[in-house]
Amino acid sequence: QVREALALVEQRMGQRFGDPENPLLVSVRSGARASMPGMMDTVLNLGMTDETVEGLARRSGDRRFAFDSYRRFVQMYADVVMGLDIAPFERLLERAKRRCGVTLDYELPAQELEVLVASYKARIFDELDQEFPEDPEEQLWGAMGAVFGSWMNQRAQTYRRLHDIPASWGTAVNVQAMVFGNMGNDCATGVAFTRNPAIGVNEFYGEFLINAQGEEVVAGMRTPQDLTRKAREAHGSKLPSLQEAMPKMFNELLEVRRNLEVHYRDIQDIEFTIQRGTLFMLQTRTAKRTALAALKIAVEMAKDGLTSKREAILRLRPESLDQLLHPTLDPIAEKRVVARGLPASPGAASGKVVFTSDDA
Repeated sequence: QVREALALVEQRMGQRFGDPENPLLVSVRSGARASMPGMMDTVLNLGMTDETVEGLARRSGDRRFAFDSYRRFVQMYADVVMGLDIAPFERLLERAKRRCGVTLDYELPAQELEVLVASYKARIFDELDQEFPEDPEEQLWGAMGAVFGSWMNQRAQTYRRLHDIPASWGTAVNVQAMVFGNMGNDCATGVAFTRNPAIGVNEFYGEFLINAQGEEVVAGMRTPQDLTRKAREAHGSKLPSLQEAMPKMFNELLEVRRNLEVHYRDIQDIEFTIQRGTLFMLQTRTAKRTALAALKIAVEMAKDGLTSKREAILRLRPESLDQLLHPTLDPIAEKRVVARGLPASPGAASGKVVFTSDDA
């Protein structure tokens, strides 16, 4: 079944999985029936080997891009599938950047990335006494097993408990052809909400990175950029928004935003990649939102005729309305700001600061 489905992807993409001349690379993602954003594992760039990386370099005409993708894949596979801590890999990456006198990952030259891939593989052998798999089929089955297994990781179990999702539902695994946001400065990747999921305002809301892959946006590896000029100015950022840096792509994304809301009649959480001036939509799902946002969105969508009043009311979970009663900071009170960040939960709190959920 997997082989047949992969053959169909090969046919549509005009590439072959494991072919050293024209390799098909894939991502392996979860596909649970209930949205569980960020809770389960993903593997990108799967199918890269010492042979296929050379084919990718020749086909793309960019050796740096090819080895950057290989470096990312080896680190992600070591983490997700082989169970290794990524901290030693990050230290190797930081040393390489210091050696080259650069600050950003994409500034590393191809030669240094080749050395880094070899260093990563050596680290894996030192830790596990086994070689990194060079067989794409072995890589694929390893990644699919790891993504299935992540259904039972601690954060996924906690999320299901908090959101009343039965463990018995299980998950599917999606295998998708790769598109690349890290092929140069005309490429990007990002996440977005069709409305503001924190307060419900009807504005395009999200972040992106130029010359990057998806995990960098959500993992805090680089400072993400705002989608809109208005958001950039509100955050005081000097980094250009997508609206300013890639206006054509931004306008295409706006059209996708409108179409998705009309079709699904609800706020959507989307992931996208821009590869050399072409916009690719990776996924959409009904977005999580605060109770305040849910209330505002339900009222506005009913007013706009996207939903009926009855449906708007039924979308509000009674237990979530408790969030509206949480203590909050007085918006007009004087404050001494010591740090800025993105809020992950409603309300305000006081007490000791901790940095992991286990400590909390």
